[in-house]
Order: sequence, then C-alpha cells, then structure tokens
Amino acid sequence: MNLAGKVAVVTGSNSGIGLGIARELAKAGADVVLNSFTDRDEDHRLAEDLGRETGVSARYIKADMSKGADCRALIEQAGRVDILVNNAGIQHVAAIDEFPVDKWDAIIAINLSSAFHTTAAALPGMRAAGWGRIINIASAHGLTASPFKSAYVAAKHGIVGFTKVTALETAEQPITCNAICPGYVLTPLVEAQIPDQMKTHNMGREDVIKKVMLERQPSREFATVEELGGTAVFLCSDAAAQITGTTISVDGGWTAL
Repeated sequence: MNLAGKVAVVTGSNSGIGLGIARELAKAGADVVLNSFTDRDEDHRLAEDLGRETGVSARYIKADMSKGADCRALIEQAGRVDILVNNAGIQHVAAIDEFPVDKWDAIIAINLSSAFHTTAAALPGMRAAGWGRIINIASAHGLTASPFKSAYVAAKHGIVGFTKVTALETAEQPITCNAICPGYVLTPLVEAQIPDQMKTHNMGREDVIKKVMLERQPSREFATVEELGGTAVFLCSDAAAQITGTTISVDGGWTAL
C-alpha cells in the first residue's frame, strides 16, 4: 500500500498501540502527526526519529484528549488530515460502587468524547479533499464486557456505535470509518493493569497473564502493535474502500467465544 501524499493524525501516539500504528502508516508512505498531552523534548525527538527512519514528514503536536477544545485544535494545527486514527485511551479498574467519579469522567472524555471532537473537526477537510479514512481503536471490550471495567467498556461500546454513525453519515462519500478491536496487546496501558490484577487474584505475574488476562484470548498470545498497524494500513487501502461501519477484531479469537 502506498500512502504517499496522505497525512495521518494518530491520537495518543507517543507509545504503545498509537506509536505502532503511526510507524506502520509512515512505512506505507504517509506523513504522520504524533500526539499526546505532554510537550517534552523526547516527544518531538520521537517524531524526528520516526521521520528519519521511514523517510516521511513526522511531527509531534501536544493536545490533551480530555479537553474538547484541544482535540479540535489538534486537527486545526495538523492543517490537513487524510487519515484520522482515534487511539487515545486510559484505563481504571474498580467495582461500580467504588469507581471514582473523576476516573469515570476522564475515561469517557479521553476514550470516547475525544473521537467525536476530532472527527467533527476532520470531516469537512476530508469531504473537501474527496477522500478520508477514520479508524477508531476500540477493543474486544467494545464488543463484550468484563467486570470492574465499567467506564472502559462503556466508552469502547460507545466508540463502536459512533463508528457506525460516522460511516452512515459518510456512506455516499469516499470516506470510510471503521473500528479495530484489539484483544490484549502488551503496551504500557496493559502493563499498568498487571499489578492490580495480581492483587485482585493473588497471583504472580506470569500466572495472571496466562490464566487471567489471556484466559479469554484463545491464542494465549498478545497481539502486537505491528499487527494492529498493518490492519490500519489495510483499512486505508483501495481494497478496503467498501469496508465501512464495521469492526475488525485482532484478539486471538476472544470474541469468537
């Protein structure tokens, strides 16, 4: 797939899944905009290194995805957005009646509302250009549920629904919108869950990974960021022009159960 001449904005992309997707899009020839809520020298160096590695233009723009105005400003500062990957996300694990309200609000804002704001800001430009790809990073938890993850599951189900609405509103235009639903991918977000799961289940690290975290992932293997990036590149291809409003699971068979 040759994405030369396209500009891809990937939210939450200074590490983990977002960075992996940005790297694969860059390898396919797209200029990329990395994003997170920090504004460190290392963030900008990360973009510079990615650009040198892949031979494309890569830059970093700070924007806090918990704030609607920042989300829209990110799109404005990018200048042109042909490919929008809504990836930013956070997690918190707690029972519903003990779930901190501020954590609920932050998860809904970052994991769900940010996609609304960036999409609303990007669509006019995509329509004017006559081409666009919107890829929302949902989760297996956008299709099924687990206890103690009420905000995350609610947000990811919301992303799947928002994906369908976006696809219907752009169905007669050369713009598609789809959701990728990963199972467990070993990223900083997942790493952060491991200590809580160890405490909850009174298990060691390896046991909690195999017996708890990957219990519902029949392959018993983590998906990789490269696999998710490759899926995103495919969704930007001509072969995927009639794939819109759907979900693609990269979950080792989790949602087949």
